[in-house]
Amino acid sequence: MKFHKQDIDGVCLIETEPVVDSRGVFHRHFCVKEFAQTGIPLKIAQTNISENKKKHTLRGFHYQVAPHEEAKVLTCLKGSLCDIVVDLRPKSKTFMQWKAFELNAAENFSLYVPAGCANGYLTLEDSTTILYYMSEFYSPESYTGFRYNDPAFNVEWPTEPVVISEKDKNFAFFDTSSIKS
Repeated sequence: MKFHKQDIDGVCLIETEPVVDSRGVFHRHFCVKEFAQTGIPLKIAQTNISENKKKHTLRGFHYQVAPHEEAKVLTCLKGSLCDIVVDLRPKSKTFMQWKAFELNAAENFSLYVPAGCANGYLTLEDSTTILYYMSEFYSPESYTGFRYNDPAFNVEWPTEPVVISEKDKNFAFFDTSSIKS
């Protein structure tokens, strides 16, 4: 596995190194030792799969606050998506900055999102499926989010979302007073 550090502090694109032979392709997708050697001591508490029927489906921005902040590893298993990571860690040098990543099933990349960052994504194809590794269990009392078009961030989505849940559509704008340093 190769870990490519990104502009947002702690965010990495993870490139698997496929082994190809007459049977097909084999990828090591997660290795606690390799993550730890890169400075990512990720414990996996749960995994989730998101199946999205329609192109331009939006999910996010979602995250969990202390004491259940969560890190995530996202992998596109089918289709493609634009994932946006927003740094919400007040002590981070990239606080309040965002970065977009295109993930697709044809390439060998996953995205590591550290605890304290929010992420949201927009599917770019019909039938897009995403696998998540989560470092914490889902905690309804710690789960929160903010609106995808929040003017505090001015995120540039590749296109206007078409399918959005009522929850995501009606999230409040980001409140900086909700972030504890």
